[in-house]
Amino acid sequence: MDEALLRSLTPSVLTVLVRRGADFAAAEDAVQDALVEALRVWPADPPRDGKGWLVTVAWRKFLDATRADTARRRREDRVEEEPAPGPAPAADDTLQLYFLCAHPSLTPASAVALTLRAVGGLTTRQIAEAYLVPEATMAQRISRAKRTVSGVRFDRPGDVATVLRVLYLVFNEGYSGDVDLAAEAIRLTRQLAAAIDHPEVAGLLALMLLHHARRAARTAPDGSLVPLSEQDRGRWDTASIAEGVVILQTALARDRLGEFQAQAAIAALHADAPAAEETDWVQIVEWYDELARLTDSPVVRLNRAVAVGEADGPRAGLAALAALDTSLPRHTAVAAYLHERDGDLATAARLYTEAAHKAPNLAERDHLTRQAARLNAGRGR
Repeated sequence: MDEALLRSLTPSVLTVLVRRGADFAAAEDAVQDALVEALRVWPADPPRDGKGWLVTVAWRKFLDATRADTARRRREDRVEEEPAPGPAPAADDTLQLYFLCAHPSLTPASAVALTLRAVGGLTTRQIAEAYLVPEATMAQRISRAKRTVSGVRFDRPGDVATVLRVLYLVFNEGYSGDVDLAAEAIRLTRQLAAAIDHPEVAGLLALMLLHHARRAARTAPDGSLVPLSEQDRGRWDTASIAEGVVILQTALARDRLGEFQAQAAIAALHADAPAAEETDWVQIVEWYDELARLTDSPVVRLNRAVAVGEADGPRAGLAALAALDTSLPRHTAVAAYLHERDGDLATAARLYTEAAHKAPNLAERDHLTRQAARLNAGRGR
């Protein structure tokens, strides 16, 4: 059973059901039921047309659920709309589904959460971590979003900004290594850039290409994380970097700066440095100032503290860090790094150990644990 194939077909099947009049929540349930049925049936009797099979079964599942609902008589006429057996048209509806989920009846935050859960394939926990909220809070937000769009006709797609936010979060989750979604996010953003002349769409595409260009160098052969300063820059994808820089320069020339263009500019400065010690940290701090002005994001200010520590020295970085909430994800890891740069190895080792316990994934936890062990071993000699 090719579960990756099933996952790739899900958005198109969900789109077909929504187009035929199913409300989003019921359509999502029906598609999930159809996927369960496929996992049971396909190993012994694989269909010739997987999408057509899923559309037919999902529609039947939806109709079964509808007949059991109190609105049975009002919906019975939809029985005639059951798609005929046979090959389904080959089309990629994923990007359209992103727009449909960003429905005007939802707040942008709720639309992003719903899309990430229903289309992006992220878990509620992963979405909650991206939004810096408890998992229970995010679960409630997603449930409210489903209730809001229940029964709503999806004939008014949402705005570009919400779709960009979803694509950005999907890329970040894929780039972290927890879920392999980065390449898919780039593909969809390319489609969006080809369809819409918008500087922030271009900025997001440039940002993705510049970050993805470093992916091969981010991990060692044993799977451990390699910090940016220690990466083998010869393994960076120079073609992707060149493409990203050209796209970014074109976007910036339009003088309509947005957060994705600012982030891409920071990534481009890292990519432009032949070696870590040649990084233009002063200019990076200036871009972080612009980004903080645009977003007022605590995560941006945390990253800015690192850049300040590189540009003006670790004491300046620690001063910038002191103004931020210590509960921020990776705050402790940044404090450990800056204390190490400042020569306070005992404090740095303690903070690296503390940060390891808070790490969001195994690779990051192992990296922080090794940093603490390295400093403790050095102090013991």
